[in-house]
Amino acid sequence: MKTDEFFMRSALAEAEKAAVCGETPVGAALVIGDALIASAHNMRETWQDPTAHAEQIVLRSASARLGRWRLSDATLYVTLEPCIMCAGALILARVGRLVYGCRDPKAGALGSVYDVGRDGMLNHLFTITPRVLEEECSAVLKGFFGRLRQKK
Repeated sequence: MKTDEFFMRSALAEAEKAAVCGETPVGAALVIGDALIASAHNMRETWQDPTAHAEQIVLRSASARLGRWRLSDATLYVTLEPCIMCAGALILARVGRLVYGCRDPKAGALGSVYDVGRDGMLNHLFTITPRVLEEECSAVLKGFFGRLRQKK
């Protein structure tokens, strides 16, 4: 069986693609069992779409591929703790499990700023595994923003 680290590396590869495009380097991969169903990276700048986060894109892609919106058998791997919009989408998609890389102290909605994923008043809860390949995920973001600051 493939490990969380294995699939997080797929999400990291997507984050690297985002950085090359000038996007905030966040990547996501949706997995069912040992099969990678869909992967994506942020596209907000490219598409000029505020909802074009990696998580949103991968959920749409996986749902289209599978022909269903309920993803209770899926694990989503994402390099950065999801924001409130994306955490809400995970709940609405009934994702079974989330694995994320590094925390987001400015906008994280699964424990850092908010804790939407563990709100007992919502109709769906999912398992959360934080800090998988945390250093690598953090390094991609820090490197990207460091390069941006040097350009100014």
